[in-house]
Amino acid sequence: MSRLADATESIQLGMGTELLAHARELLPNTPRGELRFLAERLTEALRDALRVAESRGQRLNLLN
Repeated sequence: MSRLADATESIQLGMGTELLAHARELLPNTPRGELRFLAERLTEALRDALRVAESRGQRLNLLN
């Protein structure tokens, strides 16, 4: 289970990193439709990262 969580976290953090880089490139001159798409993807990446962090925190509490 821990390996699966690690792999999932790695994928999600990688996607978040890519999205952030993409956002930095696009934001200065981006049309509204593309901004909405980017905002939705960034929101999903943040949600996933927070879910992983919360899950890891709960797992750490179980170990203590």
